[in-house]
Order: sequence, then structure tokens, then C-alpha cells
Amino acid sequence: MQPTTVQDNGQAATDIATTIATTMRQMGVVGLPRNYEIFYEAMTGSNPELALEFVSLAKRPSQADLDRIGRRYFAQSHGQGIVENAREVIARELEEVASLLRSEQNQIRKYGSILGETSSGLDNRSALSRELLQKIVGVMATATSSTIEHGRQVAATIGEKTSELENVKSKLEEYKRLADTDPLTHIWNRRAFDKEIARVYNDKKSIAFSALILADIDRFKEINDRYGHPVGDRIIQKIAGIFRSGIRDDMFVARTGGEEFALIVTGSGEETTAQIADRIRIAIEQATFANPQTGVNYGRITISMGVCMASDADGPDDLYSKADRALYASKIAGRNRVTKFSAIPDTRPGKSWLLYRKD
Repeated sequence: MQPTTVQDNGQAATDIATTIATTMRQMGVVGLPRNYEIFYEAMTGSNPELALEFVSLAKRPSQADLDRIGRRYFAQSHGQGIVENAREVIARELEEVASLLRSEQNQIRKYGSILGETSSGLDNRSALSRELLQKIVGVMATATSSTIEHGRQVAATIGEKTSELENVKSKLEEYKRLADTDPLTHIWNRRAFDKEIARVYNDKKSIAFSALILADIDRFKEINDRYGHPVGDRIIQKIAGIFRSGIRDDMFVARTGGEEFALIVTGSGEETTAQIADRIRIAIEQATFANPQTGVNYGRITISMGVCMASDADGPDDLYSKADRALYASKIAGRNRVTKFSAIPDTRPGKSWLLYRKD
């Protein structure tokens, strides 16, 4: 079999784009970037869960159906719409609650006026009669009953509005979670990582026993060039799964770039952290990466890692920079290895430590 060339892959990418555009036209779907993203993921098989949900749609799906899928799998692309919609719902519900409270205020003011008039009538004892007392009691009873019923209605409506606002809050919390999740691998993304690494330096006690592991898939560009991006995506997904299954629940793992992962370890020293990294490295090296449908084996995949303790850095940016330098040391030493920042012979900043970005 002839090897796949870069030119072949370029033609394949063009064919996929043409097929997607044609399919969208046939299904009556507007050519929006967010719609194209959904069709690409579904038609290339990069996201099996999305593909199944996509297949269940009608032959001519509505924009609302597509946006629903988009919000679930691509929070970053659809997040602004979610926030805007939530803002509109909250504003509308709060205005209705304010209107109800104004209505209740008017009802109470009216009831107070009736009480005042009744009190004035009772004070004029010389004019009191059985008939007048009966009228006063009747007016009081009607006003009280009306006020109580109105209060019940307001309380019930406010209860409904509160429930609706709680639902909006729940949706916003879900969006927040999705916005911090990488849609391809379902682990944390760079946005979540930036917040988590900053938290390490919020507590001086945690700095002594916290570390950052940076990992980068070796020769990933060659994998993409040879097999195509959908295969590369599936490899990234499998490696993310190996990370998840190889760490404790209290560890934080994120996909911070195309083929780069970050792992924040707390409660462990440098040697233990390096052992954790090496365990994951070996698991990836020994894993089988193949297409379950065709049986095509993509060969051995390896990963390089760099480790730096939080106590060896001045802050989040410095920690990331030093872990990245350790990762670079692993790359130039032959790849498929773990390097500790503290073990690098010359840890002074140099001009060439970022030159590889990336292989």
C-alpha cells in the first residue's frame, strides 16, 4: 500500500469541506461557522456522542436543534448566546417580580385606606347604629378577604418566578462547567487550568507540596500529516482517557493546547510527582492506538513530560515557564521521557529554550 502524502491529506481535507458544505445545503442549514463545526464533528466521527445525537435530528433540522447540540458540545462557541439568553430571562423575571411587589404595595395601601376610613367611622360613636356596624363589618370582611387572596396569589407567583430563576441559575452553572471543559476530551481546558494554577499560589501552605506536570505528544504533527486530523483527535481523546484513569481524584488534568496536557499535583513531593508522570508516560507508550473498525494500527505513540515544583517558581507564570523548560529538555534528550526542572544542569533563562515549539 502506498503511504499517504501531505498532498493526499490536503485533498482529503478539501473533499471533507466540500462534502460538509453540500450536505448542509441539502438539509437546508444556514452556513454559519457554528453549524459547520457541528457538521464537521458529526461527519468525521471525531465526536461519537455528538454524531449519535446528530443522526437523531430531523432531515431538515431547525437552528434551535443545532444550537442545542452546539451548547452541549461547544460551549466556547455558543457561550455568548447562553449568557445573553440568561440575562434576558433574568431581567424579564425580575421585572415581573417587581411588578408583583408594586401590585402588592398598592393592595396594602388600599387596605390601609379602608382601615383608616373604618376607624374614623368607629370613632364617631354618636353616629353608630346596628346597620352602620353591619356595613363596616361587611366592608372589613370583603377587604380582608380580598387582601389575603391577593397576597396568596402574589406569593404563589413569586414562588414560580423563584423556581424559574433557579432554573436559569442551574443553566448558567452548567454553562460555566462546559465553558471550562475541553469539548474534544471532556477534561478541563486552558481557561480552567489558568484559574487552577493561580489557586496554587493563593495558599502558602500548598506551595511546598504542589507541582505542575506538562506533557506534549511526540511528533504529533507527523501523525496528523500522515493519518489526518480526525485520527489525531481520536489519539488525543485516548491519551486524555489514560490521564484520567491514571491519576487520583484530587489531581487536576487539563488539555492546554492542541496536543499538550497539564497535570497539577498536590500533596506530593518532587520524586513522587515524577513517578506519577512516568507511570502515565509508560501507560501511553504501551497503549494500542488503532482504528476499531478498520483495524489500522497507528503505531506507538509516546509523550514527553516536564515537572516543576511550585516552590521552585515565583508564581503561576513562572511555574508554567519552568515546567515547559523541563518539557523542552525531555524533547531534546530524545523524547518519551520525564525531566524535572531541578535536574536541568543550567536553569538560568536562555535564548533557545522555546525554539522547539512544537515538534
